[in-house]
Formats: sequence, C-alpha cells, structure tokens
Amino acid sequence: MHLDKIPQIKHTDSNNFFLLSGPCAIEGEEMALRIAEKIVKVTDKLKIPYVFKGSFKKANRSRVDSFTGIGDEKALKILRKVSETFHVPTITDIHQESDAAMAAEYVDVLQIPAFLVRQTDLVVAAAKTGKVVNLKKGQFMSPESMKHAVTKVIDSDNEQVWITDRGTMFGYQDMVVDFRGIPTMKQYAPVVLDVTHSLQQPNQASGVTGGRPKLINTMARAGIAAGVDGIFMETHFDPANAKSDGANMLDLSLLEKLLGNLTALRQTVNSLSPI
Repeated sequence: MHLDKIPQIKHTDSNNFFLLSGPCAIEGEEMALRIAEKIVKVTDKLKIPYVFKGSFKKANRSRVDSFTGIGDEKALKILRKVSETFHVPTITDIHQESDAAMAAEYVDVLQIPAFLVRQTDLVVAAAKTGKVVNLKKGQFMSPESMKHAVTKVIDSDNEQVWITDRGTMFGYQDMVVDFRGIPTMKQYAPVVLDVTHSLQQPNQASGVTGGRPKLINTMARAGIAAGVDGIFMETHFDPANAKSDGANMLDLSLLEKLLGNLTALRQTVNSLSPI
C-alpha cells in the first residue's frame, strides 16, 4: 500500500493530523501486532490517518551491548505483516545506502535519522526508491537548513518528503523544541513533531538515554497548537521493559485519551481565523 493512495496522508490540509506511532524497535511479531492492533482501533475511532512505526534495527546506540535488533529481514517481514494484517502503511528508519532498497521492499516510508540527515548519499538512495522520505531534523541543525535536505529528495525526482522535528540539543543532556521553526519548515514540506524523542535526555553517564515522558501531553498539545501536520510518538504496552528508548515512550494504555484530546484541540485550531 503506497501512501500516495491515501488522501488523508498525502494531502496534509485534511481536518486532522496524521500519526506515526509504534514501538521504537521491532522486538518480535507478537508485540508488534499487539501494539498495532491497539493503535489502529484508536485511530479508526478518532479518524486519524495512521502509519505504523517500528525500527528494523537500531544502529545509533551509545553502548556496544545495547539492543540493536532481532535480524534485519526478520524485522522487516514483521513490518510487512503489520501492514497486511491491519491495512496500514509502515515506516522504518535506515542507516546506510544499502538499507534503502532492502527496506523499500517491505515498508511505505523510509526515515532518515536525525544524526544522518546531512548524509547526501543516504538521502538520495532513499529518495530514488520512490517511497515517501521522512527527514528527521538534525539536533544540530536550524529549521532553515532543512530546506537543503528536502531539495536533495526533490532533485532526485521524488516530491514525497516530510520533515520531522525531534528537538535541538540544549547543553549535553537535554533537548528543546523551538516551535518558531514549525512555520519555517512548513514552507519546504509537511512537518511532523516527534513528541517522544524531543523529550529524550541523551548522553547519560550510564550510556542509556533518559527521558521525560510526563511531558508528552504538554509537548503534543503544543505541536498541534503550532500547526504541525503530523505527530510522531513511540509507544509500548510495557515501556519500562522495552528494549529501546523505553525512558521516553508513551504507555500504550494512555494513547486513546491523549489522541482524543489532540483531535479536539486540532478542531479548535482549525476553527481559528488567521491573523
């Protein structure tokens, strides 16, 4: 299922935001299907266009003993099964040029991680697959500089591109979202706010990233108020035992209430007159 066949995703001037959500990493088939089933049920109820998110591997870990995946092909096949079972598109991140063509056989959107978004060969390889390309804004980049990353995709004959803001480094161990950048980046492409990663606290002495999940509600509401086209949010039924990024994930049991509130807020934002 290609996203350009889904009007609510392609045309981001629809009445609601779209959602990219799922676990940080694919840990197994049962967990992926369990999470997807819950999110699909909620998004169908609230009429939120939905893309299932799951990393088939985690390449940018602080420690060599960190969980990186269950095997590339195995995880990608699970992503395909989620898509076929629930009839939703899927997104996964890639880390090297050879990942692009391989992952494109299984998913609908290829995501470029924030640390790698200036890697021209990687961005171009993703663009040339013809899939939607989701560019994570680098933690070290200005909103204005994302224009050049978008241009790399478009110049590769692919106009299906999004920008996702996941915050900017603030000191050594914190992230801050500059909401002034949202309207700037919307000039270049549809903009998504990565709520959970923007609440990370990286570079901890333990080598395991921390987070502030209690602020997910605040951050998500602020994104909707600022006019983002989409929301990115990692979730898990047991964040404390998730194999990756559990410290900043949303507990799956809280998802429906949060998305209900965001949908109501979006309706209010849509009703406001422009200044």
